Amino acid sequence: QVQVLESGGGLVQTGGSLRLSCAVSDGDFIRYAVRWYRQAPGKSRELVATITSHESTPLYPDFVKGRFTISRDNAKSTVYLEMNNLQPEDTAVYLCNAFRGTTHFWGQGTQVTVSA
Repeated sequence: QVQVLESGGGLVQTGGSLRLSCAVSDGDFIRYAVRWYRQAPGKSRELVATITSHESTPLYPDFVKGRFTISRDNAKSTVYLEMNNLQPEDTAVYLCNAFRGTTHFWGQGTQVTVSA
């Protein structure tokens, strides 16, 4: 069973930065695409970034462009999400989803809290 483990969340002031990590326990990690989602209380899960397999192409929704950067280190089987200029509305649990084809693996999430 592939395990996905997020880390790096915490409490940060408005305008601050955090770097989240997502470690995937599969030696064939290069074949996985990875997405970061977030879920705030009372809100639906929201996609914040994607990085493709092999080509490592980053993809973002408009609301995070220029603030969030997704990257991957295939040697470490890890994906990172660098978040800058954080705002209170970015407060949420951030979840990592590693997938290949129709097979998906999820982590438990890491809490990000941005104080006003």
